[in-house]
Amino acid sequence: MKILSIETSCDETGISILDCKGGLKKPSFKVLANNLNSQIKIHAPYGGVYPALAKREHLKNLPILLEKTLKETKIKKFDLICVTYGPGLEPALWTGIVFAKELAKKWNVPLIGVNHMEGHILSVFGKNKGTFTIPKIQFPTLSLLVSGGHTELVLAKEWMKYKIIGETLDDAAGEAFDKVARMLELPYPGGPEISKLAEKARKNLLDTLPLSAQKFSTENFLCPSSTLLPRLPEAIHLRKLINKNGEQSSQGVRSATGARFQQFSSKKIAYPEKISSPFLLPRPMLHSKNFDFSFSGLKTASLYLIRDLKKENPNILKNDDIKIAIAKEFEDAVVETLVYKTKKAIEKYGAKTIIVAGGVSGNKHLQKEMKNMVGKKTELLFPTKDLSTDNSVMIGIVGYFRYLQKGGKLPKTPKIKAQGGLRL
Repeated sequence: MKILSIETSCDETGISILDCKGGLKKPSFKVLANNLNSQIKIHAPYGGVYPALAKREHLKNLPILLEKTLKETKIKKFDLICVTYGPGLEPALWTGIVFAKELAKKWNVPLIGVNHMEGHILSVFGKNKGTFTIPKIQFPTLSLLVSGGHTELVLAKEWMKYKIIGETLDDAAGEAFDKVARMLELPYPGGPEISKLAEKARKNLLDTLPLSAQKFSTENFLCPSSTLLPRLPEAIHLRKLINKNGEQSSQGVRSATGARFQQFSSKKIAYPEKISSPFLLPRPMLHSKNFDFSFSGLKTASLYLIRDLKKENPNILKNDDIKIAIAKEFEDAVVETLVYKTKKAIEKYGAKTIIVAGGVSGNKHLQKEMKNMVGKKTELLFPTKDLSTDNSVMIGIVGYFRYLQKGGKLPKTPKIKAQGGLRL
């Protein structure tokens, strides 16, 4: 069957045409056309996505993308139209829904709404062109969905039946990346920029510290004093950079004021990260008894750290060494938290297949640490780079599954409404 899929949940406008067959037992797909328009350049001056601007761009781009997509395939008849109806920015969602309804009515084609987060789960099997199948995998699956709007751990004992076992209580991981990047005066989107700097840090001397520093571990320790890292050459080097006169600061290099640094040693984490930064940021909710996340405290700790450094030298962020050190410590904190929580969930629920999807799933350090934690005995799946961010291919996959689940029986006038807070 031929499916037209539409995605407008945030700042990407996507339209795809998929040829789907095989049913639920042996589903296979051929991407006949796949077009995407990103609004990153439009929102970059504001450091984030503005819903009104996103809506305007979707309204402008949808007809253009549809015309382009139809010309590429020359298909005139479709069996199904599917569209994202949540979660996401409601003004943006409505543009896609209204557009899809108009097409369904004009072409007399059934229409089905798709949960964007389910799309991310199944995105790990997709391709942006060519053919692909959904292979048989071992259940239960555990999906870590990480993006600018969501951070969730989702358990599934079979496709289309999901249970959220953990989620962020405040900021999503991707959102925290973007906000801390803004604090570091990095361009939008900030996540990739932080990762670039963090990767530089891992390649330089900041990762070659004395063994005593690597073994450092503390619990409920209020922010370190200037004597915490007195002999580390990297810390001393950065102290000199902080002081605007080039002299060693009496304050020293310290972590965020008031931030608590929870223990993360080899006793509690199977993949201890070397504590090789002169800055220490908290690993939020690392040892809570649930699988929830919280990144607002980490974001605030980063804010206080940068604020205090600027007090000693207002131009501190003009120095790349300082930015690199903070970026690495922040990324380490986020990744360690995500990986550790996932590890504990795997142990509790006996997950056989691990899925990491969403925009942040493309983070190289997260991928590396997830692979180290999971090992070779458990299947670990990531989407391709093109399908890690929002796209319409994943919406088409889910639309096909849901259509089959309903036996192909859909109402002629479906009551699809935008639901910004839609859950799995």
